Amino acid sequence: MKERLQKILAQAGLCSRRTAESWIEAGRVTVNGRRASLGDQADAQKERVCVDGKPIGGNEQKRYLMLNKPRGVVSTMQDEHGRKTVAALTANCGARVVPVGRLDYTSEGLLLLTNDGALTYALTHPRHEVPKYYEVRVRGRVDQAMRLSEPMEIDGYQIAPATVDILEHDDESVKLRLGIHEGRNRQIRKMCEQCGLEVRRLKRIAIGKLMLDPRLTPGSWRELTEKELAYLQGLAANMQEG
Repeated sequence: MKERLQKILAQAGLCSRRTAESWIEAGRVTVNGRRASLGDQADAQKERVCVDGKPIGGNEQKRYLMLNKPRGVVSTMQDEHGRKTVAALTANCGARVVPVGRLDYTSEGLLLLTNDGALTYALTHPRHEVPKYYEVRVRGRVDQAMRLSEPMEIDGYQIAPATVDILEHDDESVKLRLGIHEGRNRQIRKMCEQCGLEVRRLKRIAIGKLMLDPRLTPGSWRELTEKELAYLQGLAANMQEG
């Protein structure tokens, strides 16, 4: 599938999309031996994309990290407003890794980072449905919270029904476990808003069967285990076959 070159370079863990645009404009990027122009697209699985003559996704060591993202950190490599980024949290990992998907500024929890562009592509492509699970504390009633499992339209898009489990509640708030597939921009917050709920805390606890390590304190990370990586690679392979 063809995608814009700046997205391909960013997914490969080489740079941000903005930096990729400057590389393309400077003539540093080629596709099948021909100099690329801004706006060009390529199929990274079938075409030879190079930066300074070197194929992307070469022989560099692949790294796979699990980060417990804290609130008040953006899930980008750079931020024009000077806010702290996940790049700063993983700067000492020895490689330039990029987030697999995102968590918004005020959300926390499980975030994967890697320099494996193929795995990132497989896990984040819109046609692939990787379930993600969250613990959400909302201000509101149980009956309002249960409406989150009903069909709903977000930004003109009909989303798949969420799974909702009530973990605890009192007269003013509800803590629930929410499962979604699409992961559209601020999806859970927009869903809650439609149901008259105010999100007080939002934490991602799992991607598929991969759980956030409870030993990771906010802002800390670790390498994925062989078993965890094998699970993600198997998940990606199954989605690509499907």
